[in-house]
Amino acid sequence: MNEQTPDEAEQEFFAALIEADLGTLDNVLSDDFVLIDVMSGSEIAKSALLEVIGSGQLKFGNIVREEFRVRTYGQTAVVTGRTKMRGEFNGQPFGASSRYTHVFVERGDRWRIVAAQGTQIAPPPGV
Repeated sequence: MNEQTPDEAEQEFFAALIEADLGTLDNVLSDDFVLIDVMSGSEIAKSALLEVIGSGQLKFGNIVREEFRVRTYGQTAVVTGRTKMRGEFNGQPFGASSRYTHVFVERGDRWRIVAAQGTQIAPPPGV
């Protein structure tokens, strides 16, 4: 029985993004992981995400999880929430507020993210 929760796996994921910890990312992301990018809507495979983080092309300064909800269905969990993040892409700073959905599957002794999608929250008019 797995003692790790989907919430703990998600916190591990966000920390690994900030720390550019490729080993942890490799463990927490399933081999068939796919990300729908919050900024462009592009589909990004695990290998491509690890490559841009490993090369330093994408750096996260911080990711603040402002709210979240975990729903578990047997060996599957869906986490929805809201984040604010800051970082750099190709040396250019970025910031984003987003709502996200992460889908986890319990595989072996841990929860792994199989899919992630972010939707950017537009700033209020006039800001």
